[in-house]
Amino acid sequence: MNPSVEVENVSKIYPQGETEVRALNGLSLAIQPGEFTAICGPSGSGKTTLLNLMGALDKPTSGEVRVDGQRLAELGRRELSHLRRDRIGFVFQAYNLIPVLTAYENAEMVLRLQGAEEGDRRDRVMAVLADVGLSGLEDRRPDQLSGGQQQRVAIARAIASNPAVVLADEPTANVDSDTADRLLEIMEKLNRERGDTFVFSTHDPRVLERARRVVRIVDGQIEDDQTRA
Repeated sequence: MNPSVEVENVSKIYPQGETEVRALNGLSLAIQPGEFTAICGPSGSGKTTLLNLMGALDKPTSGEVRVDGQRLAELGRRELSHLRRDRIGFVFQAYNLIPVLTAYENAEMVLRLQGAEEGDRRDRVMAVLADVGLSGLEDRRPDQLSGGQQQRVAIARAIASNPAVVLADEPTANVDSDTADRLLEIMEKLNRERGDTFVFSTHDPRVLERARRVVRIVDGQIEDDQTRA
């Protein structure tokens, strides 16, 4: 079985005036299906850059990125767009929901873009909304939901298409402690019961406590990689 996402000897360099910033420096990492992994490190360590490369939102300066066995360097712009739509789920700290759409419509969006049949869309969306504890709130727009509920919609949207990996960038940053704990419980349950693969970029100690694998990045390189039983 292919890793869900894999980076091999990846470097990323950003020009900054007359100098260069090396965000990643020859980093290699493989995420296997079913992992619940946290990537941590100080500000500027390269963890968000790494997540962006894993999500095909940016390209490495050198090295290779593969998602579900597919080499991203071989894909054109349209193919990359389809890969992000079909094989990668995203959860952002700012939720990134469409304000005029209901919870149901936001969660349905990827399936609609994929051209799934209406009946199939409804079955899958209602199931994932139930999975994240939003049954009965399907018709509410984001401004009628709490921050934690909005993030649950974002999680439902991310998992609706059964992606190879869900990339979560600081998903607990904008919610209080109790809400963060509930969100993490939901994602743990999805990982345990559905086998969804999660990779977090985070500073949050609550995420680090729950993650079964913690990868620490410092100065664009892996300093530590620990897997718990």
